[in-house]
Amino acid sequence: MPLLARMVGTPLAIDIGPGAIEALAPLLADRRISSGGHVAVAVGPGQGEAIAAVLRPQLANAEIIPVQGGSVEAAMDLSRGLRSGFYDALVGIGGGRTIDVAKYAASLAGLPMVAVATSLAHDGLASPVASLTEGGRKMSFGVQMPIAVVVDLDYVRRSAPEMRRSGIGDAVSNLSAIDDWRLAERERGETVDGLAVTFARTGAMAIIDRSDSIDDDRFLYALADALVLSGLAMAVAGSSRPCSGADHEILHAIDHLFPGSANHGELAGMAALFTCHLRDDADTAAHLDACLAHHGLPRVPADVGLTPGQFAAAVHHAPSTRPDRYTILEHLGLDEREVRRRVDAYVGAVDR
Repeated sequence: MPLLARMVGTPLAIDIGPGAIEALAPLLADRRISSGGHVAVAVGPGQGEAIAAVLRPQLANAEIIPVQGGSVEAAMDLSRGLRSGFYDALVGIGGGRTIDVAKYAASLAGLPMVAVATSLAHDGLASPVASLTEGGRKMSFGVQMPIAVVVDLDYVRRSAPEMRRSGIGDAVSNLSAIDDWRLAERERGETVDGLAVTFARTGAMAIIDRSDSIDDDRFLYALADALVLSGLAMAVAGSSRPCSGADHEILHAIDHLFPGSANHGELAGMAALFTCHLRDDADTAAHLDACLAHHGLPRVPADVGLTPGQFAAAVHHAPSTRPDRYTILEHLGLDEREVRRRVDAYVGAVDR
């Protein structure tokens, strides 16, 4: 009998909701990740430390390890510590940088990793990709996806509003990435995975036209689901392709040329809006623009402290950040003068 289905790798458990942290120890035991709580717990600054204090009575055999920053060096330091001990798993608690460090360190050490997210800033919480800095540049590394994902909405609500807004920008930018992937299919014969596209698009569409806000429970559930679906899309595709196109090339260029302008998701949303204008996709641009405006996300370069000239420089530099990726930027092949003309037209259309 022919095999008419395929196996899709996913986390063993995904727990999203208020009070989810309180169920972490039972989750580790019930899923046979660590029956005795012999785990290393990597905690980031801020809420990660507060959560670690809550978990200590539950996980008496755990070792708490503070993690600072989001660099390859921090991940390698953590990995060396993991290899020198005896742990069933690594639990990473914190925001995106801490979880990415934990994912990379766990992969190096050959340990399963549990992601406990204190914010919903980007789609890395369930993805097989770690975004880390190396030599002053942001790089993406393939890693094992988390064996379990926990999102406690009580802690998410306490995160800075810009962190929750950032997750929105990252989720809806999937629409731009999907268009770029389809373009690469048409122009270069690149294989597109329809299931990965379905996951990525479903996450974006669940967010883009909502009228509620980052302070509403229903919205936070939807946002968490969207970011998890994005991670699953990348796992199915075997790369970040369904969630990272020209928009992410542009944001990485901004991070390199003008570091500190804004956070990841805020830049992703704005860059995705720009790429819609490059494609003359008025319908998607209208929905995306309305979503960004509704949630107070950046829409034009001035919103993140950049001039049109600086943004144009980032757009021109963007293809060099992912030379293996074909997007609308590579397709158009715009020179500096034409990039600046397109940026000015985009700013004029949006900022009015």
